[in-house]
Amino acid sequence: MISRITGKISTKGENYLVLDLGGIGYDIFIPACVMQRIDESSGEDGKITLLTYHYYQVEQSKSVPILIGFLSQVEKDFFEVFITVSGIGPRAALKALNKPISLIARAIDEGDLAFLKSLPGIGEQRAKEIVAKLQNKVGKFGLMRDRDMQIKETAKGISEEALDVLLQLEYKRTEALSMIKKVLESNTRISSTEELLNLVYKQRRLK
Repeated sequence: MISRITGKISTKGENYLVLDLGGIGYDIFIPACVMQRIDESSGEDGKITLLTYHYYQVEQSKSVPILIGFLSQVEKDFFEVFITVSGIGPRAALKALNKPISLIARAIDEGDLAFLKSLPGIGEQRAKEIVAKLQNKVGKFGLMRDRDMQIKETAKGISEEALDVLLQLEYKRTEALSMIKKVLESNTRISSTEELLNLVYKQRRLK
């Protein structure tokens, strides 16, 4: 089994990397929550070291080796815990983990079905199964330092888009920035520009 791999990034896709190891290219799938930190984790020469989850995907009469990469053992550990839930295999988990692991762990512990259902491929029943299986078992993952960094990166892009919209609606820049800041200070789970603007609207109605 391949548990660790170091190579130069030759191709970066939406959810995968191709690492070059002495002229041999390895396809490695990367969860979105990990992919967001790939650039800052690679060296100036483009080399990177990944911990890998290695398994074989059976397709009809053939078995295809699959590698899923992580930047830390804690990320890999959470992935391995997550796939213990009935109906969630490695490929489903790869797709679902598109938010910071600390936030997912917190949602599981709090039984936050709405948050879990926002993960790709996770419906109402699967969210309930995740809580039933993992609640009170993933607390340590909620301590990961990924949360603030990811929220900051996400909020920055969303707030910039929201600012552009508010400026087009002829709000003064200082006023628009103030409204956005106030909403972000009390809502840390905003995931889209539309959601942010809706909260700005509600905030103004309460004045």
